[in-house]
Amino acid sequence: MAEARYIVVEGPIGVGKTSLARRLAEVFECQLVEELAETNPFLTRFYEDPPRWALPIQLQFLLRRYRQQLTFTAGDPSRGAVADYLFAKDLIFAEMNLKEDELTLYRELAGLLTEPLRKPDLVIYLEARPDILLRRLRKRNREFERRIAPGYLESLIEAYRRFFHEYVESPLLVVNCSAIDFVEQSSEFADLIREIRGVKQGVQHYIPLGSQ
Repeated sequence: MAEARYIVVEGPIGVGKTSLARRLAEVFECQLVEELAETNPFLTRFYEDPPRWALPIQLQFLLRRYRQQLTFTAGDPSRGAVADYLFAKDLIFAEMNLKEDELTLYRELAGLLTEPLRKPDLVIYLEARPDILLRRLRKRNREFERRIAPGYLESLIEAYRRFFHEYVESPLLVVNCSAIDFVEQSSEFADLIREIRGVKQGVQHYIPLGSQ
């Protein structure tokens, strides 16, 4: 029987958010909400010239995510769902990439988006070492990801760490997955499902045996 919870999977690029979200949606027999970041028309241009394209890509992401979340929120609240992004994390990239005046503009626009969005019942934050993420990015060999510099990736990981260190809006499960592929390793995935079902409030940390 499906579990009517709204679960969000988060973490830096290459950590396995979407793969895990898809697997969880199958197990819990619920709706899958995918970000589809690759459809942002500014994505490739941003990695070629970040200062020039940071504001357009950020505003595009903000508006697309907001529209998607509005549609999702207007749906059946009793239906379970798994998403591969947290709407609030948009601020991570804005603070990393925007100049001061651009960030002010971004905050003003974001402040106009006042419709309440559905709050997650659980956020799963996946973390992994920079070298692991870089290796995964190179392996999947997407064109725009080839331009991601190691220094940028390390800064992004640190920004995520700071954000979720202070995150209190929903129960949080922090998962170390540097040495784990939950999609491929069925025993570790089964353990993760048990952890997910056990989280009710606050912050919990889960270090799979293969990561110790």
